[in-house]
Amino acid sequence: MPAATPSHWQLRTRRLLLPHPAGPLRRPLVMGIVNATPDSFSDGGRHTSVEAAVAHGLRLVAEGADLLDVGGESTRPFSAGVTAAEELRRVGDVVRRLAAEAGVPVSIDTSKATVAAAALEMGAEIINDVTGLEGDPGMLPLAAASRAGICAMHMQGSPQTMQVDPRYENVVADIKRYLQERLDALLEAGVARERICLDPGIGFGKTHAHNLTLLAHAHEFLDLGVPILIGHSRKGFIGKSLEQALGRPASEAQRDGGTAGAACALAAQGIQIVRVHAVGLVRSALELFCARP
Repeated sequence: MPAATPSHWQLRTRRLLLPHPAGPLRRPLVMGIVNATPDSFSDGGRHTSVEAAVAHGLRLVAEGADLLDVGGESTRPFSAGVTAAEELRRVGDVVRRLAAEAGVPVSIDTSKATVAAAALEMGAEIINDVTGLEGDPGMLPLAAASRAGICAMHMQGSPQTMQVDPRYENVVADIKRYLQERLDALLEAGVARERICLDPGIGFGKTHAHNLTLLAHAHEFLDLGVPILIGHSRKGFIGKSLEQALGRPASEAQRDGGTAGAACALAAQGIQIVRVHAVGLVRSALELFCARP
């Protein structure tokens, strides 16, 4: 039997209300992306100074972001990793400033326990780990001890290998099984269920067809009984789908339109959180799509 739909996500010091069929909030929460990196796939190099990254984060909040996700290491396909010291140099002051000024929870997007720990000390509320908290043996103990909100994502392989012929027997069932295993590992490590969020990892070790299948069947992950986050924004499968439909390459603005359309499809399935670049566009689309008569 599917688990009960969670009503909130408990973070380090605050609680986020989640959309619920019987509750006051019906639209998914919108997580705004703040990439403090020179090489992210979509907006790398735009916000590499502290002032630019902070200004961008504050602008996303003004556009309607419910929370912000700050990252200092690109995880685009075939990207090279950076040291913990370099990653922290990129994100430290950004996290500190946004945690103090933004008025919404700040998430640290990292797979390194030392970076996550420092970001939490600077005011971050959430650890968002694309390795499902498997990339660093220090991450599970930190997750339990810090009492932060945790988002564990599925990725087949690593950023360097994930798009080299990804294969699944059944992409939805395989990823659902993996996420259940990570949920069990987090619970066993002492992380409370109410602090856990899971992400099937669209675009991370998936083909075009895999991504479209995950988008269509996202509701199946709700059976896991914790909030589900989908990070589909501007991904290659959106560009490819639009190119096939339009007969020409899709612009960034068109990818944002596709992102908003997919967000509404996810809202219809009951997904609780979407992680996006174009916060204003997506938030507006969701507000209208989820408006009560």
